[in-house]
Amino acid sequence: MLVISFRILLIIAIGLLIYTLVQYLRKPERKLKLAQNNKQFYLLDEEQNDKKNFQLTYMGCLFEGEKYLGATENKFEVVDIHVTVKDPHQLQGLSREDLFFIEDEIIFHYPYAVITWKHPINKILQSSK
Repeated sequence: MLVISFRILLIIAIGLLIYTLVQYLRKPERKLKLAQNNKQFYLLDEEQNDKKNFQLTYMGCLFEGEKYLGATENKFEVVDIHVTVKDPHQLQGLSREDLFFIEDEIIFHYPYAVITWKHPINKILQSSK
């Protein structure tokens, strides 16, 4: 009887361990950090939730975008996005072309949005005009 109870507890423990491992591997925040460390592009967003900000990483720099809902011709959509950088020191090495790439990726997901870059990113874009 004791051996059967031990086997059942062992099976439950192994099942819980496998479940925890799968949840860890599927966690979006982990994928974002992994992409940031590998200097890749990754967008973490819940497109259906307009109240939740999105995060994206590109070339090791972590950005956050605030979404604002507004009216378009036929429906309500995200019409305004304010993008900030988490750590301005991470901007070192980014060019205007990199920022334009990020804009294109955001517009791909939110075609009606006007993107506003916050300080200090807006300084490099203003100097190009």
